[in-house]
Amino acid sequence: MNANNYHSGFIAIVGRPNVGKSTLLNHLVGQKISITSRKAQTTRHRISGILTEEHAQFVFVDTPGFQTKHLNTLNRGLNRVVTSSLRNVNVVLFVIEARNFDERDRQVMNLLPKNMPVLLVINKVDNMENKSELLPFIQEIAKEREFTAIVPVSAKQNKQLDTLLNAVRPYLLEGEKIYPEDEITDRNERFLAAELVREKIFRYSGEELPYSVSVVIEQFKIEGKLRRIHAAVLVDKDAHKAMLIGKNGEKLKEIATQARLDMEALFDGKVYLEVWIKVRSGWADNAQVLKSLGYE
Repeated sequence: MNANNYHSGFIAIVGRPNVGKSTLLNHLVGQKISITSRKAQTTRHRISGILTEEHAQFVFVDTPGFQTKHLNTLNRGLNRVVTSSLRNVNVVLFVIEARNFDERDRQVMNLLPKNMPVLLVINKVDNMENKSELLPFIQEIAKEREFTAIVPVSAKQNKQLDTLLNAVRPYLLEGEKIYPEDEITDRNERFLAAELVREKIFRYSGEELPYSVSVVIEQFKIEGKLRRIHAAVLVDKDAHKAMLIGKNGEKLKEIATQARLDMEALFDGKVYLEVWIKVRSGWADNAQVLKSLGYE
């Protein structure tokens, strides 16, 4: 295909924690590549999801939720990931929750470049009991900034995502595909495996635990269609280790089982997964440890 007939570009997805950025990415791409949970700060790395159509390729860049509290070394690094992700994109999707715009959202909005197209994505409209409140909410938010478009969506229910894509399309540039058409993310399987284990820790642990947890893949071997994966979970305290293991090891077994099932679906093959826990105190404030774990 002639490059002049094809369009592609980078689209940053930004917003405060827990507005549904990763869910939006997964549903736009049509595959689970970014982990999700109801807890804030689930996403810790920049990850791109790739949607390739006949005449266009969208590269969506998911970012951590911008953190205004708990500014340890880890979270300061995550905030730098957000701001650096805005430098080389064609358009920004600024995601907020329906009927829930506050100072946290405003802080993120003020980080957005003034000379860059910004589409306001109002997510979770399915949670609105009274849909007649949506228009007044849109009119109020429109006063905050001159958005190039405002698109209400429900990422979880796949509603209005085609409308969102059509709003993004004019900002793609003429040129060839950025990635091969069969790729859906810029991250490798080793990274995705670690993220899936971490997601299950978020899902099956208490509120205080996930913020002091990371996952390291210590072995990743492919034998035909079988993947042998050894994952180490880093925790801050012995008490956290006990919480993750659970009574008779049941919680850790559930975490490993659910992570393995998701890996098999994503990798399209059998997975042998071993998960164990290591105590490494203060890792979230140790710049050297964070660098070794791939945090920017």
